[in-house]
Amino acid sequence: MSAADRIQATFADHLATVAAFQQSHAAVIARMAEATIACLADCGKICFFGNGGSAADAQHFAAEFVVRFTRTRRALPSMAFTTDTSVLTACANDFGYEQVFARQVEALCVPGDIVVGLSTSGTSPNVVRALELARESGITTFAFTGASGGPCGNVADHLLDVPSTVTARVQECHLIAGHLLCDLVEEYFAHQSTTTCGN
Repeated sequence: MSAADRIQATFADHLATVAAFQQSHAAVIARMAEATIACLADCGKICFFGNGGSAADAQHFAAEFVVRFTRTRRALPSMAFTTDTSVLTACANDFGYEQVFARQVEALCVPGDIVVGLSTSGTSPNVVRALELARESGITTFAFTGASGGPCGNVADHLLDVPSTVTARVQECHLIAGHLLCDLVEEYFAHQSTTTCGN
């Protein structure tokens, strides 16, 4: 396959996947936004986690909530569990890598919060374990996965399972969904008081 053919095939696959994802998951994204607005309005927080490219997405989405997406509004409490190398390495060393996100759920999350696990396969053991612990603790769970949802889907209150098994296509749809979530939530808070929780 020539470079030109590969480029055209990739664009075609992307567009087909996005169209299928839009049709099957627009309502899910809207429900996630409603849950996120309710959480943040009640002074909860949103916590993201994943591995590799999904770790980058977790940090990206958390930053959009804390800083801004496209509008100026109050900072919204959010964090990524992928950024503290001391916590990650200590936990991996002492308890195993499977526990690196669950340990942070246990330490930092309470009912009323939302945890968002990102795993393109839906099978990442550390993401699954964190979602399991969150659900056991009465914390709302979101999962961003690829086709079928895998074990992550089994413990998600809201599941975005992109209809593809191609990692790049799944990540591209996760980015669209994350940006839509930020946009819908920000639209609400941009029209609210700038008073922060606790003040």
